[in-house]
Order: sequence, then structure tokens, then C-alpha cells
Amino acid sequence: MDDFDKHLLNRIQSEFPLASRPYLVLAERLGATEEEVLARARRLKAERIIRQISAIFDTRSLGYKSSLVAVRVPQDRIAAAARVINEHPGVSHNYERNHDFNLWFTIAVPPTSDLEAIVRRLHELAGAESTRLMYTLQLFKIGVNLDMTGEQPPDAISEPEYTEARRATAHPSTLSEADIAAIRELQEDLAIEPEPFAPLAERLGWSQQRLFAVAGDLQGRGFLRRVAAILYHRKAGFKANAMGVWAVPEDRVAEVGPRMASFAAVSHCYHRPTYPDWPYSVFTMVHGHDEAECETILRAISDATGIANYRSLYSTREYKKVRILFYTTAYAEWEAKYLVQSAP
Repeated sequence: MDDFDKHLLNRIQSEFPLASRPYLVLAERLGATEEEVLARARRLKAERIIRQISAIFDTRSLGYKSSLVAVRVPQDRIAAAARVINEHPGVSHNYERNHDFNLWFTIAVPPTSDLEAIVRRLHELAGAESTRLMYTLQLFKIGVNLDMTGEQPPDAISEPEYTEARRATAHPSTLSEADIAAIRELQEDLAIEPEPFAPLAERLGWSQQRLFAVAGDLQGRGFLRRVAAILYHRKAGFKANAMGVWAVPEDRVAEVGPRMASFAAVSHCYHRPTYPDWPYSVFTMVHGHDEAECETILRAISDATGIANYRSLYSTREYKKVRILFYTTAYAEWEAKYLVQSAP
């Protein structure tokens, strides 16, 4: 990748324009031609650096129930356990990590589903020894923006893209049938072509202007976080990701959480429950070109907050990483296959 590729990737990770000709908008901002930006984006997609370009919705705001889940599985069964867990359509991420809890996955289910019952069933199907629900008690930050240019120092500070306050704006709202129809279209991977939104609008029977108006309203109300590119981290050069888990005293969480979230290198920051075998209450995700870079970031966070009791959990294998799809029948089909049959 050259400097132009890196600046393009930085920009489209933050925001992909909601416009009839988004690549023309990007070209004007980058001082290039539309044809050049399209060619670059197509090559980066073909080389599996760009994973997907789509709308990114907030799971909780849509009414879906979600959680990070930590699982301890016998090491010789971990791949088989991951395959079973990955079959659930609401599992978006599933990683092996260097800890006794060696399998970590995120799951989201529709409002009518029983999240705890589903996780219990996955525990059984996976043959797990122990499973811990790591609910989000408070969201301090979510928003992955990998610094492709390398210009950002480890202790750089930035404004969080999406926080609990932003999520709260969606709570008084309800979604219309038109909103849900738009979500079903916008969540899909956009084609890299001059007018990528045109096929979506056509399937909806709308003009592109109406589609952009609905998307803008969803974003204004807190349901849609942003339209952006998601990258293959390793192919983009970020070969290490560390889940920094911090033993923050409960009376300091409200102070420390936002401070940790303010680090630009932190993509996710949450307050989560503790257990007798799990004392860590604040989670931060950081990505680096190698483990040494991740450790530098985590030490900077420790120095800034005074929290010295922490662990760095590295992913050693990726079993699944996808954008989950909302408002599909796949959830009910999984439950009919695995959950209903297992009921006494």
C-alpha cells in the first residue's frame, strides 16, 4: 500500500459518504479522480484489505440483546467447540485467546429471544467446562478506526465515535416498517461501483434521496452508528489485537472508563461484570502491528489512569468475524433446531 491507499482507508473507515456518487465525493476530498478512487478501492477489496463497506448499526438500540461471552473449553476440543458456536447467526466474533477462558465470542439475539437460554445451550453443545456472560454494564466507546498512516502516537487522544450517551438517544424512538426495510438493505456489503446505493434504492422502490434521508434519520436517532469500511486487520498490517482487561475498583469505574476510552488507539471500552474467577471490570480493545505495540498502548493507559492490575489477552486464532444481519429468519431457524428440541 502507498500513502494514497492509507489515507483512503483512514477516511472510509471513519465515514463512507451517503451520496449518489460517494467515490466522487471521496475523490474530491483526496485530490484525485473518481476512477482512481474506484480502482484503488476495488484493488484493496480484491487483496482482502477491505472486508466490507456497509452501514454499521448499534445492536442494543435496535432492541437486540447482546453480550460478550467467555468460555473455557478443553484445548483439544476448541476447534470443534468454535464450529458449534459459530453456527448461531448472532455470533459475530469468535476468537481463541491466551487465557484459561480460551474462547471468546460476541452474540446478539432478537428482542423476543432468551439470550441466557441460548448461551446455556451453546455451553452444552460446545462441551464447555465454564461459561461467563460478560454483559455490557456501560458502554464507554465503540468504533474501530485503524491508523493506517502510522502518524498517531500511542497516547493520542480522540473523541469517542459512539458512547452510552449516543445510544440513549435511540431509546425513546421506535422503528417504522420503512426504517426496518432500509436497515435490511443498508447492512449488506456495498458494491464498489460509481452509484453503490442505486440498487438498494431500486429494491426498496425509493429514490436514492429518500434512502439517504431515512439513513440520516436513523443516524440522527442513534440507531445507525456510521456507514464505513471494515478492514481485515491482519492484511491491513495490524497483526495483533489485545483485549486489555483491568481490575478497576467499582468506585473508580465512572472516572477511569471514559479516560481509557479517550485513547484513540482504543476501539472498544466497556464496563462488564466481575466473577469470583474474573476480577476485571473494564475492557479495552487495542490493535497493533505487533504485540509490542499493543503493550506500549496498554502501558500508556496504565500510566494515565494509575490502574496497574491488568491482563493482555491476545487472540491466537480467529474462528469467526462477520457483521451480523438484523431482521432475518436465521435466528428462529437456529432456535427451532437447537433450543426448542432441548427443552424439557
